[in-house]
Amino acid sequence: MNRLVPTFCFLLLINAVDCFSKSIIDHADIVIENGHIYDGNGSTPYVADIAVKDKRIVFIGDSRAIKAKQRIDAKGLIVAPGFIDAHSHTGEYMVKPENRLNENTLMQGVTTIVFGADGMYSPKILQQKISLFQTQGIGTNVGFYVGHNGIRKAVMGENQNRAPNKNELSEMKALVHKGMEMGAVGLSTGLMYEPGMFSDTREVIELAKAITPYGGVYDSHVRNPINALISSVEEAIAIGRAAGIATKIAHIKAVCLHNAGKSQELIELLNKARAQGQNVVSDQYPYDGAKTDFLADILMRPKTLENTELRSLLKDPKHRQALRKASENGINGGFSWLKVTGYNCIRVTHSEDYPQYVGKYLSEIAQEKNRDNFDSLTELLLSAKHDIRITLGGISEQDVRKLLVQPWNFIASDGKYINSKSSPRQHPRSTGTFVRVLGRYVRELSLLSLSQAIEKMTSQPADFLGFSDRGRIQVGHIADLTIFDQNRVIDQSNWVQPLTFAKGIQHVLVNGVIVVSKGSISQQAAGLTITRTHKTPALIPPERLGERDNQEIIQ
Repeated sequence: MNRLVPTFCFLLLINAVDCFSKSIIDHADIVIENGHIYDGNGSTPYVADIAVKDKRIVFIGDSRAIKAKQRIDAKGLIVAPGFIDAHSHTGEYMVKPENRLNENTLMQGVTTIVFGADGMYSPKILQQKISLFQTQGIGTNVGFYVGHNGIRKAVMGENQNRAPNKNELSEMKALVHKGMEMGAVGLSTGLMYEPGMFSDTREVIELAKAITPYGGVYDSHVRNPINALISSVEEAIAIGRAAGIATKIAHIKAVCLHNAGKSQELIELLNKARAQGQNVVSDQYPYDGAKTDFLADILMRPKTLENTELRSLLKDPKHRQALRKASENGINGGFSWLKVTGYNCIRVTHSEDYPQYVGKYLSEIAQEKNRDNFDSLTELLLSAKHDIRITLGGISEQDVRKLLVQPWNFIASDGKYINSKSSPRQHPRSTGTFVRVLGRYVRELSLLSLSQAIEKMTSQPADFLGFSDRGRIQVGHIADLTIFDQNRVIDQSNWVQPLTFAKGIQHVLVNGVIVVSKGSISQQAAGLTITRTHKTPALIPPERLGERDNQEIIQ
């Protein structure tokens, strides 16, 4: 591709960007030369230089007349907007000074994360964390949701298994308003977890209505993705519709043996809502398993047995029965993983003692042994000499791929902060999500084009979350940029070794500062706490329904 300035101007004008002449910009902080630019809009890539000054992109074109303090040669590399992780948990860990750079995220090319998903935080807790971010500095930008569960805990105290009274509901609404005034992108819920699991749809609608004046969004970890997948997603869509706000289904997936193949129903459900004009989207991590853990750690212990060694409890019939009751029903009817998932959702991902069980669900193993599910689980734990790794929610690879290509589906990690000292029970999504899409699903499988994948990671989440000056390579936009080798970019983490960082990301700029240089963290804490800068429309005007959206609706 030739370096033709008129062509660049034409491309930029198409995207409503002023084409500055070289004479207007004569000095820059950084110039990125010769890169293949994917602007985030899904447009045809082109070769050009990008000049950065005072945090922003100030010029795109031929930069030979521009003097720069620093130049990055991106010849043969892809230059894209910095990736935006719309559902991340790394912010929870970045409050510690040693975690502030968010390295595992930067090494995937992510420049902005949004935390507080799953309904986690009240405004008070959010403010405490944001103050720490601002005091110590952070490596990535951080946006945030205000959370239903956190607010419910703050208002309703210990007595959660009930509906709020009128005064409590009013107080909860006031806290939602406070969170939005702080700059939250919207309201998040975790209806599968305590105490959100005790709320009804009407309560959530009333709280969601409190963000309507702000043009915020509703982000839902749906209520029962295991045993009531479709109706749970329908509830989330209904909440957004009733409140008149845009809605996102968090980490969408058809999880567990009995839900295999239901991705098509999910696709039809979201397409129907969108065809009716409702702004409904989702996000997804590109893995065939959900949360990871060790098998022994999903067992719940009554308080009277908390300090007793697990093997001893399992060997004693009376204590084993107590463990079973607590694990299958939750303590006092509360949350437990085995209660939520059941045995036909939990899949073995690694076992040194029983390699023949890798890839099988606990229910399948019990059936093969002609044993009761819990008895089979007990026998595994008592006989194994090494930890058995599991995913608390297996997913069919076919379902992963069907959802990944949907035009309304973003890429997001649901990941946590990871370094070399992190627990080995972590999920590889924390170190691999974005580069896995680029390496496996774009380069190796051609499931998506590179332009489509980058759009899912940049402009689409930016528009939805209300970050109007991020997510695109455009003059005047913040210089959050990712530069990577299309032929090398890939995840290096897996179920057994989830802590290994990605490779192929060469340079990353956050707010115009180089934070990854030649594949290494620069130790610069250039991130900011950011807030929404525009309202997200609840309804999609007909002219905004793109060709790909219409094709999906027709199908």
